[in-house]
Amino acid sequence: MTPSLATFIKTKRKEAGLTQQEFADRAGVALTVVRKIEQGKENLSLAKVNQVLMMFGNKLAPVNHKEIEP
Repeated sequence: MTPSLATFIKTKRKEAGLTQQEFADRAGVALTVVRKIEQGKENLSLAKVNQVLMMFGNKLAPVNHKEIEP
């Protein structure tokens, strides 16, 4: 099963040994952005989400759900 965005970011951040604040500072976003992503909020700025994902060399892109879900 593909992890949610919230799970992915939280797991990667913790693997990097960063607090939410440290991660936000390094990603160049506000702490509230990281918190909203990790809480699974749905009303997020795509630009901000991609800014956070770039910390791990990733970005959001359209994918056919049939290719990733059994």
